[in-house]
Amino acid sequence: MPPRVRLDGVEATRYLDTAPAGFLVVDAGTNTITYVNATLCRVVGAAALDIVGREAQDLFTASSRAMVTALLAAGSDADTDIPTGATAEMHVGAGATLSVLLMANRSVEPEGPVVRVTFHAATAHRIREQDLIDARDDAENAQSIAENALYRSRDALEESEGARKSAEAERTQVQILATTLQRTLLPPVLSAPTGMDISAYYHHASDDEVGGDFYDVFPLDPQTWGFFLGDVSGKGAGAAAVTSLTRYTLRAAAVFDRDPVSVLHNLNTVLHHEFRGDDPRFCTVVYGTITPTDDGAVISLASGGHPPALHLRADGTAAYVDTVGGQLVGALSDPHFRSAELTLAPGDSFLLYTDGLTEAHVGPGRIRYDDTGALLEFADAAAPTTAARVVDDLIGVLTSFGDGLQDDVALLALGVPPADARHSS
Repeated sequence: MPPRVRLDGVEATRYLDTAPAGFLVVDAGTNTITYVNATLCRVVGAAALDIVGREAQDLFTASSRAMVTALLAAGSDADTDIPTGATAEMHVGAGATLSVLLMANRSVEPEGPVVRVTFHAATAHRIREQDLIDARDDAENAQSIAENALYRSRDALEESEGARKSAEAERTQVQILATTLQRTLLPPVLSAPTGMDISAYYHHASDDEVGGDFYDVFPLDPQTWGFFLGDVSGKGAGAAAVTSLTRYTLRAAAVFDRDPVSVLHNLNTVLHHEFRGDDPRFCTVVYGTITPTDDGAVISLASGGHPPALHLRADGTAAYVDTVGGQLVGALSDPHFRSAELTLAPGDSFLLYTDGLTEAHVGPGRIRYDDTGALLEFADAAAPTTAARVVDDLIGVLTSFGDGLQDDVALLALGVPPADARHSS
């Protein structure tokens, strides 16, 4: 994967201008706005030139202005970088208002002290949803699916804000944003297909950066579930935006087309349209469907440049699912994706993973974990196993890497209980 990017200096300023949260810089002496990012301009419905130079209180309703004045005063007098928070109602055009959570902290710039204010609200997520809808051919149908997913992300973000303020109050503004975004990019609960076991794990390599690994399992109808696991290029806020767009596109496309290859082509169209030019973005991903049966489960999947899944059988053997040759999603206008089908028998397990596992450094000379086939050897030794056990065993492997584990890792396992366990339950 491309090298890790830290959010500081000029790079941090560029990310803040396109971050999924509003951002203001206010002169501490006059309460005059000196900078506003593009996200907040879209929320307010005004150009930056119409906002810069105004008093910050002008953006809020009359009932909130006193509170905003007090918040700015507290921020300008603060002796530390610990942010101060409050809620307020702001104007968003056409007489409408929006409830926002404000975080303010003080910074001393060459031109004097300023107060930096961050806005969190559902509007920023709806903007990203609208971008997705505009990029899709079946816009009206996809909008309902994607908006529901965004509402869930908004709820998760609001809940995480309370925990973040108490547990990570001494972190910088960039660290706060990175932690909050990471939590919204993973499902809070996974739904196990009927009669099957499921287990997942995410290793976050750094608290300072937002990772690009993602996964999900979700019902498509009473008989069939969809699943995916993937890895977006890069790190930070840019990767988070692509991860969010990718997850919602896959879930929306899966509802209208059950062919995994078609779903990946749909995702490729969105990513290639959205991120071509000076800021190309792409991902590797495995998407598939799983249909439980009376004697196991049938899996149909497609891979876009992702490491192959592992089939751990009840007879004690293991093998890769052959999807070699699938190309990256979003990099080309008309890529080739590889499809495969397999049947899980009672006692079988199915494992997906990201390349943070296989590319962990384990020896001198930058030797990587899977350079000599260690992962397949692990699977052969682990089979037969269960979804929960194989994930627990791999967590132990990850722990053994120590500092050699330098990238995020996502694990997702599905399993069919042995015949005797199925009958007893």
